[in-house]
Amino acid sequence: MTKTKQHHSHKDVLLRLKRVQGHLAKVIQMIDEQEGCLKISQQLYAVEKAIIQAKKNIIHDHIEHCLEDPAIKNNKDKQTSNLKEFKEITKYL
Repeated sequence: MTKTKQHHSHKDVLLRLKRVQGHLAKVIQMIDEQEGCLKISQQLYAVEKAIIQAKKNIIHDHIEHCLEDPAIKNNKDKQTSNLKEFKEITKYL
């Protein structure tokens, strides 16, 4: 796996995921305390949506900052590599 520099959006995603971590801990507590299934399902849905949004932000940021590099315009090998990476990352959308 290629290591790349951290993008500006990573900080926001990290904060979002830390909130999700706390939220998920609360859901686990709700289950332990035998809260109603409706409330638990609502909270799990919120956790799921937050994770999906974090994932989208990471993927979109990668596409914008790593795959749209104008310096590779005349480099066929890099273009091929970026196209392959683009196809690979879209599996996670």
